[in-house]
Amino acid sequence: MSATVTTHRQQPPAQPVTLRAKRLPRYVPPALALAALLVAAAIVYGAGIGGPVLVVVIGALLYLGGLFAAANAVEGRRSARDRTWSALIHSAFVLAVLPLASVVWTLLSKGAERLDGNFFLTSMNNIGARDPEGGAYHAIVGTLQQVGIATLITVPLGILCAIYVVEYGRGKLAFAIRFFVDVMTGIPSIVAGLFVLAFWVLIVSPVFNDGRPGFSGFAAALALSVLMLPTVVRSTEEMLRLVPAPLREGAYALGVPKWKTILRVVLPTALPGIVTGVMLAIARAAGETAPVLLVAGGGAAINFNPFENNQSSLALFVYQQAGDASRYAPARAWTAALTLVALVLILTIAAKLLARRNRLGR
Repeated sequence: MSATVTTHRQQPPAQPVTLRAKRLPRYVPPALALAALLVAAAIVYGAGIGGPVLVVVIGALLYLGGLFAAANAVEGRRSARDRTWSALIHSAFVLAVLPLASVVWTLLSKGAERLDGNFFLTSMNNIGARDPEGGAYHAIVGTLQQVGIATLITVPLGILCAIYVVEYGRGKLAFAIRFFVDVMTGIPSIVAGLFVLAFWVLIVSPVFNDGRPGFSGFAAALALSVLMLPTVVRSTEEMLRLVPAPLREGAYALGVPKWKTILRVVLPTALPGIVTGVMLAIARAAGETAPVLLVAGGGAAINFNPFENNQSSLALFVYQQAGDASRYAPARAWTAALTLVALVLILTIAAKLLARRNRLGR
């Protein structure tokens, strides 16, 4: 019997299986974005059809198309869709931030011209059209007093109203409160000014002013209160509804009265959201012009008494200076606008820090 010899050909070693898919190089998305912006700029400026904003919009569209095509060729259709939607979300964020950044840059660049001691320490009293001096001290005082008085009136009333609606309100009265608060949310500021003009200035103020109607900063504060109230009520109501029910039930189980539960448990828990709503209302009130013009009258002199005589505000000062024919008026208007934004920002940061400190202290 002959032995059969079987020879086996030596097989090459097996290649390790990898689960890593093909990926676009990291430099491709930035390169596509740069190329898209360059092409968009060439189209827009070459055809003379727009400015930087249109360049960004067209560039974003070109970038999304190019990114999808590149990712589809390298990574596949599924990964390309994922990349495209992620880029679309980021592009939407950038497009949303651009107007805000443009406003901030414009305020800083044009408002810095009159950022000096004279602007903050003098008024427009006895300032002529050819006088480069003059400031907004009287408007700053008026804004602080009017918004402060309006806040003192609105915040307690709005919070108490929201507490009633959430914790106690049942039936027709609670429904009526919600309905009228919703209606007040959409009223124009000029209507609030006309209401205070007809009620307070023409009917009530003559009683205290020898029969003569009197403009005042307090009347402006009343008009601002009408505008602030629905914002405070609605924001506080929503924050109180977000407080977990087990917190209330735990307090009730320990025998704590309902009013003390609201005061010691519900309100502290909802405080950060309430502060945010209050600051939104303050920001809206500080930027109103029509009510102040109607019931406070405005003025060029400093008036520390909010209950007598005309009083100005920063928003009204911006409006008046923007329409002034003086060559120095636009710079005052831009600086006043920057001051108003900075004032609201400082108040918001201070209120947030105070609310956070109180919350951590508990």
